[in-house]
Amino acid sequence: MNAVDRKKLKAEAHALKPVVMIGQSGLTDAVLAEIELALDTHELIKVKIRAEREDRREISEKICLSTGAELIQAIGQIAVIYRLNPDK
Repeated sequence: MNAVDRKKLKAEAHALKPVVMIGQSGLTDAVLAEIELALDTHELIKVKIRAEREDRREISEKICLSTGAELIQAIGQIAVIYRLNPDK
C-alpha cells in the first residue's frame, strides 16, 4: 500500500470508534473471529488493545498475520486495521 492510500485510510479512521476490544484474556480465537467478521463488514476497523506496549505490538502483528489485513496505524491502545473486501 502506498503512502497516499495509507493517508486516506488514516483520515477515514479518525471518526471511527473501536469495534473490538482485547482485554485480559488477550487474543483468543473468539476475538479473532469477531475481527474477521468486522473486517468483512467494514473493511476498516479500530481495535482497542488493553495491554502493555510490547504486547500491543505483538497482538497487532498476530491480528494482521491471522486475518491477512494490514496495520494502517497504531496510536496508544488503538490499532487501525484494513483489509479489502473484494465482494464490496
